Amino acid sequence: MTDKHRPSEPAGKTLSLRVAIVMAVFAAIAAALGAGWLTFPRTASTPTVNATQLPEPDAAEARVITTTASAPTVPAAAASASGVAFMPPLPEAIPEGPYGDAVRRGHDIFVNTQVNAKAFVGNGLNCVNCHLDAGRKAGAAPLWAAFPMFPAYRDKNHKVNSMEDRLAGCFTFSMNGKPPAYDSPEMVALVTYSAWLATGASLGTELPGRGYPKLEQSELAPDATRGVAAFEARCAICHGADGQGLKQGGAYAFPPLWGAQSYNAGAGMHNVATAAAFIRANMPLGLGGTLSVQDAWDISAYINRQPRPPDPRKQ
Repeated sequence: MTDKHRPSEPAGKTLSLRVAIVMAVFAAIAAALGAGWLTFPRTASTPTVNATQLPEPDAAEARVITTTASAPTVPAAAASASGVAFMPPLPEAIPEGPYGDAVRRGHDIFVNTQVNAKAFVGNGLNCVNCHLDAGRKAGAAPLWAAFPMFPAYRDKNHKVNSMEDRLAGCFTFSMNGKPPAYDSPEMVALVTYSAWLATGASLGTELPGRGYPKLEQSELAPDATRGVAAFEARCAICHGADGQGLKQGGAYAFPPLWGAQSYNAGAGMHNVATAAAFIRANMPLGLGGTLSVQDAWDISAYINRQPRPPDPRKQ
């Protein structure tokens, strides 16, 4: 039968096949990274934090002022003072008992926020979309590098912020939702998981791999028009040509990058420089560093020119 006379595939079947192919690739990558996508539902509590009091998100945290937090005593594989990359503990090292239960719950919330903390999320994202490999991956804003630096002064809101403040900001801006109360089971679990990942790290010491790698300026100014072509060539297969992500079984297999189900205009990722650094270091998934610096800047400019929910502080 010639192509001219071959019956066309139904649209739904074509999309399902496409998702299946992409998911197969992603599954292989996720398995290699140990991303921990299998989670179990939890019960969410009612949020009580006033979002208008939350700190403004920024791409990098200021120097630590003081801290009284303590971490578990299980030794880490390396210490930052030695110049060797810090290694967070492996999942099998989570202890038994109430502390370990809180760590596991924090992990589950982090990798599947849509299921395990749905009451606090206002879009289609999970924490792990911006903090890859369950918050473990260096150069993808890992939790183990953030936790030792809090409490910290942040010059964008001119106050000392706690780790709870920082997590609350993620719920408000990146998740376009409402944060859990600071004493809620969800917030306690997330802070506990962050602390456990930082086991063995020196408090107040900035670890290599924190945040996203600083990206040099591109030769040409970031251009959203050029970004369209780069996005279609390197990003659309996972996130869709319309940037709305890809779903499988009713859940996002790959997150939406703009629109009602993505981060709002108050999120740190809405900063073109922040998003460009994340894209260059980590995208396409499993192939970080393969995009040119220019493409990373142009794609970021394109993504962040698209419509999205407003910054809740300006409503």
